[in-house]
Amino acid sequence: MNSGTLVGSLIFAAILMVLITVVIALMLRGWRNRAQRQAELLGDLPDVPERVGAATLSTRGMYVGCMLSPAWNELVMAGDLGYRSKSVLSRHPEGIMIQRNRAQPIWIPRESVTTIRTERDLLSSGAGRIVDPNPILTIRWRLSSGAEMDTGFWASNCSEYSCWLDGQQEQEDVA
Repeated sequence: MNSGTLVGSLIFAAILMVLITVVIALMLRGWRNRAQRQAELLGDLPDVPERVGAATLSTRGMYVGCMLSPAWNELVMAGDLGYRSKSVLSRHPEGIMIQRNRAQPIWIPRESVTTIRTERDLLSSGAGRIVDPNPILTIRWRLSSGAEMDTGFWASNCSEYSCWLDGQQEQEDVA
């Protein structure tokens, strides 16, 4: 390889590295701005009450994330809500708790829950694209700011979904 070709290759590589760095910096900036906008829209999440009754139902699995409702493509990045983690989903008389590994627990007050259902493509990386053949348990709930959010949970044992769906019907009958 002659010196002219070597110099040209090094210049091309340097320009390419600068372009990649700029693109990554712009992506990070966009994610930060999105998280700030969402934090303002969502407001404060409900705090976990000091005293919570015994869990009436508990399921192990994976917290998938939260989406702004009804925008299926608006993944919530505010706080630590955008990170998947192993978790335990439990129903209490006062509400639903998602205890996540290495993240803050999510508390959903009973009166905030709009519906509990299963979805096949919620939180997937594209409209209608099925990531896993097993459905996702989806909890739609309203925040104090008035915004609605869908929270997704993949259970380790999908047969437990029927208990959650039946329990939703029982809570609606009581209310």
